[in-house]
Amino acid sequence: MFKDKGLLVTGGTGSIGSSICKHFNNNGCKEIYSTTTDLNKVKSDQDYIKFKELNFNNIENLNLDELFDFEVDYLVLNAGLNKDNIFLRMSSDDWNSVINVNLNSSFHLLKHFTKKMVKKRFGRVVFISSVVAYTGNPGQVNYTASKAAISGIVKSLALELSTRNITVNSVAPGFIQSNMTDKLNDDQKNTILERIPMKKLGDSSDIAKAVGFLCSENANYITGQTLHVNGGLALI
Repeated sequence: MFKDKGLLVTGGTGSIGSSICKHFNNNGCKEIYSTTTDLNKVKSDQDYIKFKELNFNNIENLNLDELFDFEVDYLVLNAGLNKDNIFLRMSSDDWNSVINVNLNSSFHLLKHFTKKMVKKRFGRVVFISSVVAYTGNPGQVNYTASKAAISGIVKSLALELSTRNITVNSVAPGFIQSNMTDKLNDDQKNTILERIPMKKLGDSSDIAKAVGFLCSENANYITGQTLHVNGGLALI
């Protein structure tokens, strides 16, 4: 499906990021790149991924031309950070770090890679958003703000790049079995399951397949959209 193509997924050591890399590798993607804040987090079975160590809080001071001296056909902006607290107790540092990692870093990566996509007149950009960007979530004002902003970026950038054969979309996961949900206790998980019509958490492979669809030829006429993958949690 992705023969002779190149992919960059940010945050490739996390549950969703690693599943996306695996899905594209299993479907013939030639070159797969990813980022991590710590190369020691790279798993032994990820030797097919070329990792770049990158601190998203400092990305504006980095030489991206040197760090990413390659082209990709698919750019998946997946890296995410959450620092939860009720708003009145949320510090400026917690706000700024989440906005920097989840939102501002995308600006710099998009500037770098979409220039190359425009030149070759092909590209697929997919953001990983979240169901809470559309429903809200107490204790996550910073996180939901960063994810809700993605919707506006996707629509505006899709309009700007559509004549260059570049599509821009997002996938909004619901509650997915991942590093973040692993931190929940049983009572918290049961409360979540009661709200999901399908009565189960999603799997990271569900998100990987959604991303794969948006990058495939089957989605050539889809741009500026958000694909909600949440088991019916939010019927948007």
